[in-house]
Amino acid sequence: MDTPETLATRDGWRLLRRVLMEQRRGLIVGVIVGLLWAVGKVSVPQITKLGIDRGSEGNGSLLFWTGLVVAAAVIAGIFTAFRRWVAFRESRWIETRLREQIFDHLLRLHVGYHDRTQTGQLMSRASSDLQQLQAFVVMIPITLSNLAMIVAVVVLLFVSQPYLALFALAPLPLVNVLASRFSRRIHPAVLAVQQEQAQLATVVEESVSGVRVIKGFGAEGVQFAKVSTEADDIQRVSLEAARIRSRFLPALDVLPALGLVAVLGIGGHRVIDGAMTVGDLVKFNAYITMLIWPLRNLAMTVALGQRASVALMRVNEVLSTPSLVVDPESPTRLPAATIDRPVGEVRFRDVVFAYEGSDPVIDGFDLSIPAGHAVALVGATGSGKSTLVRLLTRFHDVKSGAIEIDGVDVRSMSLTDLRSAVGIVFEDTFLFHDPVRDNIAFARPEASDDVVHGAARLAGAHEFITALPEGYDTILGERGYSLSGGQRQRIAIARAIVAEPRVLVLDDATSAVDPSKEHEIREAMTTVMRGRTTIVIAHRPGTIALADTVVLLDGGRAVAVGSHDELLATNDRYRQVLAAWAVRDEDGDDDAPTPSPDSTTAVVESRRAVSRSADGEVV
Repeated sequence: MDTPETLATRDGWRLLRRVLMEQRRGLIVGVIVGLLWAVGKVSVPQITKLGIDRGSEGNGSLLFWTGLVVAAAVIAGIFTAFRRWVAFRESRWIETRLREQIFDHLLRLHVGYHDRTQTGQLMSRASSDLQQLQAFVVMIPITLSNLAMIVAVVVLLFVSQPYLALFALAPLPLVNVLASRFSRRIHPAVLAVQQEQAQLATVVEESVSGVRVIKGFGAEGVQFAKVSTEADDIQRVSLEAARIRSRFLPALDVLPALGLVAVLGIGGHRVIDGAMTVGDLVKFNAYITMLIWPLRNLAMTVALGQRASVALMRVNEVLSTPSLVVDPESPTRLPAATIDRPVGEVRFRDVVFAYEGSDPVIDGFDLSIPAGHAVALVGATGSGKSTLVRLLTRFHDVKSGAIEIDGVDVRSMSLTDLRSAVGIVFEDTFLFHDPVRDNIAFARPEASDDVVHGAARLAGAHEFITALPEGYDTILGERGYSLSGGQRQRIAIARAIVAEPRVLVLDDATSAVDPSKEHEIREAMTTVMRGRTTIVIAHRPGTIALADTVVLLDGGRAVAVGSHDELLATNDRYRQVLAAWAVRDEDGDDDAPTPSPDSTTAVVESRRAVSRSADGEVV
């Protein structure tokens, strides 16, 4: 009965076969070139034999035969270079093709997959595993030509001197037995090495990404200990694989060389007895010598094949993972905007959703947002605010109910159209290591400078961008940490504006900004939200007050709807939630206890007073 590992390996080889078939023309060219190489290599000992025998008999010119040997060697050398070039070209093409497939598939996989899969594991599959595969594929044309040469040499040896050939080639069956045992032993060792390399990649990736946290807590020693542990594990399993190779590879080298002993011992006596010529002996020696490297190459190919088998299994784990969120067979397009009908209406209809293995996070949520209106979602931690945004953009699909944009169910739209219609400014702003301009124009790389600059002005970012050393061409550091939190957030807002979404989502866009600077982001948000359907996830009163309507979430349901002032005056739970967030802002503690209703009123009222200027305008 096949084990899951055997089935996975078999699926991996099917994947390789499919990719090889796509590049079969190039591989066939490589094999043909390899066969021509084999002809050139095999002809050299034969010409040498004729030159020695006829030269010693005085029947030919040594200069002529020497010229033939040189010509054959040059031809073989030319085809050697051409064979290697074709082999590496095709193997690199296949490596590139698979890397593109993995990357494309990773981007198509649902967000839930990335939530539970280590980044280092994925990086390992797209880098070191594919390098193992490339190293094997490059050997395919080379190995086939080597096999052709081995067959040709064996035939020539048996045709010319069957008795001597029998002794010279006697070790070959042992080579096959050893190669088979070597293959079985090295496979689990190689699998362990590649798994440990992936674990190390995960630790290194997390350490580099979280270097500020590490330094902030002085935890360099903690991470170094983790890396040291993983490095020691790699050393341990690598040495085990090396021990297996050290037991088998020397024998695979020595056995073919034993044929030379037979040729020199038995063949020498046959020359003395006149049963064969000196040229035959030289030819036999040359052919046996020629067999050593191809046979050793076969052992290398077996080892590389085992590594490729493991790599294919790991790569296929990713490529065979289905995405739970896909495009419909016949996508529906969103209606175009008209004078009589603005676009951007959002409707949540009795939405129910639960993450895998958990109770429902959203349970019967209903909400209608007219086009051009702004709604703030407010609730305690875990109330489902961010989950609703993820459902709107189909990071996950609802379990029941429906979400519509301009009357079209989001599940009936293509993912590209949907995510072009919804622009998100995330709480955790991620900027790329690219120029400022490219970060702003991320969703529309073809956007003109006027569009980019206009978006930056709306987001309140143009002034500080122009003050950067190279303005919009300034390359941002890792994740944009060379900028302040407020500056990163304004660039993120500008990025969303350039995308020209029908619906703008501000997912706690001010939570990471210092409260003393929050008004700067709110001013940018006020400008951007004007006339645009906006969903604001917020907990600070000043930001919440920007919305036309506030929806209080509790237990995955909308338990209260109204303006900020109305809910503040009439809803105890609303005041309690805002007060809890206010305490967390002050203490920096996301697990702070919920205040009592009496303290809630006092805190919120004081916050309300601070959040308004003397003339009553929100600041």
